[in-house]
Amino acid sequence: MSDAQLVLRSTRVITPEGTRAASVVVADGVITAVLPHDAEVPAGARLEDLGDDVLLPGLVDTHVHVNDPGRTEWEGFWTATRAAAAGGITTLIDMPLNSLPPTTTVDNLHVKQDVARDKAHIDVGFWGGALPDNVKDLRPLHDAGVFGFKCFLSPSGVDEFPHLDQDRLATSLAEIAGFGGLLIVHAEDPHHLDAAPQHGGPKYTDFLASRPRDAEDTAIATLIAQAKRLDARVHVLHLSSSDALPLIAEARAEGVRITVETCPHYLTLTAEEVPDGASEFKCCPPIREAANQDLLWQALADGTIDCVVTDHSPSTADLKTDDFATAWGGVSSLQVSLAAVWTEARKRGYGLEDVVRWMSTRTAALAGLDRKGAIEAGRDADFAVLAPEETFTVDPARLQHRNRVTAYAGRTLHGVVKSTWLRGERIVSGGEFTEPKGRLLTRSH
Repeated sequence: MSDAQLVLRSTRVITPEGTRAASVVVADGVITAVLPHDAEVPAGARLEDLGDDVLLPGLVDTHVHVNDPGRTEWEGFWTATRAAAAGGITTLIDMPLNSLPPTTTVDNLHVKQDVARDKAHIDVGFWGGALPDNVKDLRPLHDAGVFGFKCFLSPSGVDEFPHLDQDRLATSLAEIAGFGGLLIVHAEDPHHLDAAPQHGGPKYTDFLASRPRDAEDTAIATLIAQAKRLDARVHVLHLSSSDALPLIAEARAEGVRITVETCPHYLTLTAEEVPDGASEFKCCPPIREAANQDLLWQALADGTIDCVVTDHSPSTADLKTDDFATAWGGVSSLQVSLAAVWTEARKRGYGLEDVVRWMSTRTAALAGLDRKGAIEAGRDADFAVLAPEETFTVDPARLQHRNRVTAYAGRTLHGVVKSTWLRGERIVSGGEFTEPKGRLLTRSH
């Protein structure tokens, strides 16, 4: 290890084998060894002794709406990746919609990559989009390195990204299965949504009634049937309905290749606490009741739900009106997601190893990022340094998001990110950022 350049030492390092005191050796941006805590520092290497702060692998967030270009006033690569880095996230994958153009052709992908290239503080990859009229573009996008394809089974909220009906879902999924790709799905059934009461106005209970659980359950059942028929690989986005969990577990037992994510807001916020008119809590599918949340946590523990991602979907403040029917739906949480999940996890008896599994290891595996998601030799030296016992109160003014609207405002959370490292370089510490050092990732890398 004479070429070692850096050693990060902590009494608490989260590795695939568990948490232990260790010295992590880095050379050329890659972890080369995980040694005992008191191992001799290789000649010429710099030692960073982190004391009792926890060294964990940088988080991998596979569900982020950066909105750049086209709706850059909502968010952008510079601000989104700074917020992510401040929260211990070292890799994100950008969703194909809410930007103009959407990532639905190779040319549009190149537009997105060109915009992101010099603004990314962390590593960034891209999902493609599956639309009713772009089946011919799916294989070229796959070959260009997108990590998979997003579709909606109900209206997306933006005209340039229409949803797939059942026939179009079958056609797109058959094409994607043909080249071994992944379809990630916003699963709400439009017929159940149309049949639900639509009152509008400021009452959260009315909004919740307008996005019933059976809309999710029916759409997920449809997706499972198609995936089973085609032996396709599918992923359910932002699961909020606990009623769908038995369907998913049964499909898995039958060999259906389905994975599932949920989000910090479903795990930490409840319908009962949402004030009327507070559309910073609006998202689709919606934040549901506390009893539903308990079942989501159980599903995380037993593996029915694979991972936790933010679905960071910001907008300008003027779009967050007090009418839940017309307000933009999306919760901004990139910077606070780790702390929010950890705060609730520790209350429920889970450890940081669990949080790392849900927010780093399994998200990296979902996207096929075999260099991310763990502290072990051969992985990228991406780290977050966390003081898990320390607390902070969420102050919107201190967030790096372009629009500092958050459902977590005023909440006291456990887990202060002291520093974040990308390929062995400290990119944020004590609120101070380096210039952007992120790389653009493609599926083959």
